[in-house]
Amino acid sequence: MRQQTRPISWIKAARRDFEKFPAEAQSICLTALTVAAEGGKADIAKPMLGLGSGVLEIALPFRGNAFRVVYAVQIGSDIWVVHAFQKKSTQGIRTPKHEIDLISDRLRKLKEMLQ
Repeated sequence: MRQQTRPISWIKAARRDFEKFPAEAQSICLTALTVAAEGGKADIAKPMLGLGSGVLEIALPFRGNAFRVVYAVQIGSDIWVVHAFQKKSTQGIRTPKHEIDLISDRLRKLKEMLQ
């Protein structure tokens, strides 16, 4: 039995930021989100530690830049995209604290909104 494809929902600010990505980078990330919506996990997606289970990050190295799309799979019935950003490498591989704070704040608000 094939699993039902889940809808992909976006927090408005995440969608706006995502639309600033180069078209090819958007396409690759959307493919990874589609895999998630179908119940799988793309090779470029990995769990985002410290934000609870079910929060994943698409990490896309693209033409010398690093693009990130953070989504939650355990809030409501949809896949929720909570943040999208271009990572400016200031401290290597780690996601900057202000990005983590923004993500956790959006997750908290999203959970409240969907209760």
